[in-house]
Amino acid sequence: MSEVSAEGIEGKAGTAEDGAYDVAVIGYGPTGVTAANLLGALGLRVVVIERDAEVFSRARAISTDEEVVRIWQRVGLAERLKQDMLAERCLDFVDARGRAFISAHPTPRGHGHPPQMFIYQPALEQVLREGVDRYPNVEVLLRHECLRLRQDAESVELTVVGADDSVHRLRASYVIAADGGSSLTRAQLNVGYEGRTYEDRWVVIDTEMLKPWPDHDRLRFRCDPARPAVDCPTPLGHHRWEFPILPGDDEEYLTSDDAIYSMVAKYGIGRDQIKILRATVYSHHVRFAARFRVGRVFLAGDAAHAMPPWIGQGMAAGVRDVANLCWKLAAVLRGELPETLLDSYEAERKPHVKEVTERAVFVGRIITERRRAITRVRDSVLPVLTRVAGVTAWLQDSNWIPVAHYADGFQARPRTKASGHQIPQPWVTGPDGERVRLDDVLGGRWLLLHLGLPTSQPAWERRGVPSLAVLPVGSRPAEGAVVDSDGVLLPWLTEHRVTTLALRPDAYVYAAAPAGAPLPPPPAGFAPAPHPTATTAP
Repeated sequence: MSEVSAEGIEGKAGTAEDGAYDVAVIGYGPTGVTAANLLGALGLRVVVIERDAEVFSRARAISTDEEVVRIWQRVGLAERLKQDMLAERCLDFVDARGRAFISAHPTPRGHGHPPQMFIYQPALEQVLREGVDRYPNVEVLLRHECLRLRQDAESVELTVVGADDSVHRLRASYVIAADGGSSLTRAQLNVGYEGRTYEDRWVVIDTEMLKPWPDHDRLRFRCDPARPAVDCPTPLGHHRWEFPILPGDDEEYLTSDDAIYSMVAKYGIGRDQIKILRATVYSHHVRFAARFRVGRVFLAGDAAHAMPPWIGQGMAAGVRDVANLCWKLAAVLRGELPETLLDSYEAERKPHVKEVTERAVFVGRIITERRRAITRVRDSVLPVLTRVAGVTAWLQDSNWIPVAHYADGFQARPRTKASGHQIPQPWVTGPDGERVRLDDVLGGRWLLLHLGLPTSQPAWERRGVPSLAVLPVGSRPAEGAVVDSDGVLLPWLTEHRVTTLALRPDAYVYAAAPAGAPLPPPPAGFAPAPHPTATTAP
């Protein structure tokens, strides 16, 4: 990555107008920086435009999940990021007396990483930005803002202003707008942002933990009708508290140190145990952009959707957005697939985002209910229900975070039970006998995966799509094969009643076939090219 000055932009203006940038990314938060890493690893020429000079210091997101870390694995940053995360932590919904009426310990869903991890967002974003440093094809313009977009049939012209009020014009084939809930880009495109803002405002308090207390590393949703609270561990010696501002509260006072110490004292936390770093007031939103795509411009992250924080999926949704979009942009720019592929971005992402948002709203109702008659029923009935096997399984399976399954979008017809699902990522034994995660073998490319020895698929083979056989546990390593050493892939294929898969670069199933049947043909206009290997972190 090179950080470009205003003078540097002047020097590049001619080449930019000749189409030097494949993609411009507006915004450098978690969504934008993930996009920059993904696009950089794909070898595209990228410019990032960010208004602020530094990583935003306030920790907004506090958790992520295994699927999101799997995305960061694609660019070699998963293991480094996990060093700064807390994993394998329980969560409790507790009543006014501190008694848990729901307890859960999320179980893995097969993505190869812990199912839930608590994060400290400023540290996470810094690591992701350092990841972008590996790519000389990615230029980052800090302290710059995109004030205007104009697009034609070939590209988008961006009018960018620097901190010194200098104005420059850049040109890119496509734009990803990841500039937040108040997105200037979305407003310029005249795209509606529909939904509602909740009346309750919340104080978010980031603290440094000076002296640990019992169970400080356990997430608690304190469902007290007098004043609900979120009591959340965060890594690197931090702890997060969230409290609603109730009718009659003085908002300014509630963000003061005295008020904060008074509120946490209810849970046995003394002034000598935490140092208050910052307190900020925010409102919860449920909003969706009317469109995620306008011509060559794509909305992602909070610019496209906003949800309440209750299941920790706001940031995750933005990361999933760009993971879905970036490989498609690369495929179109390389001429591997027609431009109509990009229509599948909204078709695949919007339904899942809406489903996740509905689940977040539901969980929020459990936490924030203040009608005492209802909370009495909740506190007495839910502990009984959790002793029912099916309910316990639902809780332990982390079902408040719906699996990303694309019922529509870019996939072959006829559909199968496997279509639109992402294949799990177990540890496998590679041809060299080394134990590796599956995605590191798949390599972010189109690939045919076979149960046992490959069967001929001429339509795919003519286009140079490689094949990989999956051998059962105990098999000898072999060239062109992986051994299912964790015993995950073969049962998954059997459960979905298929023996051959055509996997997209994001490891989602494009096409599948049962034993003895040919795969559906490749998509129209499909002409895959060799892909660069993603740079991995040291």
